[in-house]
Amino acid sequence: MSPFPFRPLLLALVALIPALSAVPLGAVPARADDDGERARRALERGEIRPLDAVLAAARAAVPGDVVALDLKRDDGRWLYKLRILGTDGRRRDVKIDASSLKLLDVDDDD
Repeated sequence: MSPFPFRPLLLALVALIPALSAVPLGAVPARADDDGERARRALERGEIRPLDAVLAAARAAVPGDVVALDLKRDDGRWLYKLRILGTDGRRRDVKIDASSLKLLDVDDDD
């Protein structure tokens, strides 16, 4: 065993110092309107339904596991886009109206 078992990790960290010091503090803008906050505000205003209701509606239409979820505003209405890995092993993209829970589209991803 090497007398310095953490030497590769130490060298990697030392190599990162110049890169990290080149980025001034505050240079990475904070997203004032991240997805979670946007969804929370829309839910509080009654514009979208709770996530558990959306997931139940999606799974009723396409049984399986939800592996991705995205909330978008499109032409004045909120839409949830979900990717579901079906019980048959196929991936499907499901679009649901976030207010009415109406299923709008199901596309096979394969």
